[in-house]
Amino acid sequence: MTGVFRTIAAVILFCVGLAAPALAHTPDISTGKIVPKENRVFIVDVGFLATDLERMFQDTMSERAGLDLAAPGALEAEIGKFVEKRVAMRDATGRACVANIVNSGEDPEHQDSALIVMRFDCGGTDGALFYDATKLLAAQGAKGKHLVTLEGSENAGQTMLYPDDPPLDLSKPMETTAQLMWKFLKAGVEHIVTGYDHLCFLFALILWANRIWPVVKIVTAFTISHSVTLSLAALNIFTLPSTLVESLIAASIVFVAVENFFSRDVDNRWRNTFFFGFIHGFGFASALTEMGVPQGGVVPALAAFNIGVELGQIAIVFAVMPILFFVDKQTGGKRNEKLVYALSALIAVAGIYWFLERIGVLPG
Repeated sequence: MTGVFRTIAAVILFCVGLAAPALAHTPDISTGKIVPKENRVFIVDVGFLATDLERMFQDTMSERAGLDLAAPGALEAEIGKFVEKRVAMRDATGRACVANIVNSGEDPEHQDSALIVMRFDCGGTDGALFYDATKLLAAQGAKGKHLVTLEGSENAGQTMLYPDDPPLDLSKPMETTAQLMWKFLKAGVEHIVTGYDHLCFLFALILWANRIWPVVKIVTAFTISHSVTLSLAALNIFTLPSTLVESLIAASIVFVAVENFFSRDVDNRWRNTFFFGFIHGFGFASALTEMGVPQGGVVPALAAFNIGVELGQIAIVFAVMPILFFVDKQTGGKRNEKLVYALSALIAVAGIYWFLERIGVLPG
């Protein structure tokens, strides 16, 4: 029965021990759109998913000790200062451009997002200019990513910056489409592998499966439906508020976990999976649409990100199913119902916790 306890421990780790983050698959992606103006002046729009910005702002509250953030305009001003301290432009000698905050507040074009507009006057610098978001990425964390779009220049294009990357040389061409797609593919894999609510959803779906074919149908149904809503949201055709989406994802986890107590019909479970896949697709889209991926690059980014999600999903299934089959051998070739019930109960508890937290009943 050692295999049983190892499996239980693994699910506890994923679904209960890591249940604390309310938005378990927050993308940690910020954006920077750089638009050159006359006389070496640049306008830079820095965007965040509101939940990411809230987390970073809370982590750095010591910077604004004693300030009354409830005063009119105080919070917006401090968010602007937070970004101003962490985003810079300078030349090769280290001379910095003069930075000013033009506007700080909600992004009018993207739900549940924040937008900080900065103006950099680089008239006192010479030669090539470097865009430095190193400190911003450090605040985002080890998994932080900063999607940069350069417009109105011969080097116009996009690139993805990571915490260990050096400042971006704006005099050099941006990444090719293939390079950008590779980074989005990796982001898709990371998104599903570290998305603990998505993982719990998949675990609950396959706990009764003792053959591969029903699992193939479940994964295929989930893929088709979530690809539809992921595409709709990423292309800005139809979106839903992230709070609603996250709450519905948590509810779907509870549903499939509780269903394990009343049904073992894995062959037909693809139907429910197909329906819930539409909801999860909006969750996957948060890393693309809510962060305002430019329309010129959204199609290849969408395709690569979706492929990454699928590769991560397949890897998870191929990792879990052999464990379940091994446990079956230890229990006489039959799925241990106590194991399924115990794991389903743990997953349901995690789902309830996430749901209550996301609707605001429990503190985040």
